Amino acid sequence: MTQAIALQHLLTAQGHEICAVMVGKSERREIPQFFYDKINAPIIPISSPNFVTDANNKSISLSKTILYNLKYFRRYWKNARKIHELVKKYQPDYIINFYEFLCGVYFLTYKPKNVKHICIGHQYLINHPDFSLPEDYSKREKFFYDLNTIITSFNAYKKLALSFRKMNDISEKKIFVVPPLLRKEVLETTPENEGHLLVYMVNAGYADEVIKWHKNYKDVVIHLFCDRKDIDDGTIFDETLTVHKLNDQKFLASMKTAKAYASTAGFESVCEAMYLGKPVMLIPPKGHFEQSCNALDAQITGGGIVYDSFDISKLLEYLPKHKNEHSATFKEWVNKAAHSFSYHLTS
Repeated sequence: MTQAIALQHLLTAQGHEICAVMVGKSERREIPQFFYDKINAPIIPISSPNFVTDANNKSISLSKTILYNLKYFRRYWKNARKIHELVKKYQPDYIINFYEFLCGVYFLTYKPKNVKHICIGHQYLINHPDFSLPEDYSKREKFFYDLNTIITSFNAYKKLALSFRKMNDISEKKIFVVPPLLRKEVLETTPENEGHLLVYMVNAGYADEVIKWHKNYKDVVIHLFCDRKDIDDGTIFDETLTVHKLNDQKFLASMKTAKAYASTAGFESVCEAMYLGKPVMLIPPKGHFEQSCNALDAQITGGGIVYDSFDISKLLEYLPKHKNEHSATFKEWVNKAAHSFSYHLTS
């Protein structure tokens, strides 16, 4: 969502109008308040497919995900018509799609002629010949990932593939490689190091791993961000472990002063950490092929290491070995985002 906020600021600064923002939601995926506060456009929530985790809220269950989304398939199909009604109402020149399944279904079903479909996401690098895949990936997981990527980009005018580093465009596949979209606050932040670790997880079940580890390492200061419903915002477990609900300003403040960052491998926050020169340890949830790809790609770019659990000791062992030689190149690449998006959205 911070990518959408960043793009909104970029486009409005160039004189474009954002007439409305549709946001996919589900029982597991709520729209955070900071998005309402900052997007500066009407927000239209819409039910759309999402992942289902295991009983421990850690790994992605592919079978449960398929069954769950099949259960609500009729609702999703109706929501494609809702998109059609909104397009008739607002008559946009472009629909910018951040890897939303229903948007692809809309373009497949209704085939609008007077609106261009621009797809944005790190996921579109999957079809780039220079993109590396994890060695032990599941062919079944990759199949469904490929399928979802195809569906989201039906009738795409361009697929803007967010990348940690510069790569060649593949114009015959409509793939154009662009820098990450980082919010203005990150670009204007001057990083510091106050010695604490910042930890974030998309699947809150991993919080128990961090809490358990911390019991044996009370000298390590940790700020943990997650959406655990049984833990209140700002819960202080002890003098060196505080748990926060996800809040963009508090998160960025902690990122600014952190020594290092440990997280499941979501693209946006990893880019923020790398831009601010923070070493990362990435723990992609089991069954989450996309995040496994993100983690490997960040490692190849020089951001940090990949591990299979939130054993923070591995991050601490890595820190003396981390080299920041790629940081300047990464920042230079990110700083080209405004020019790159301006070019691709007007040509």
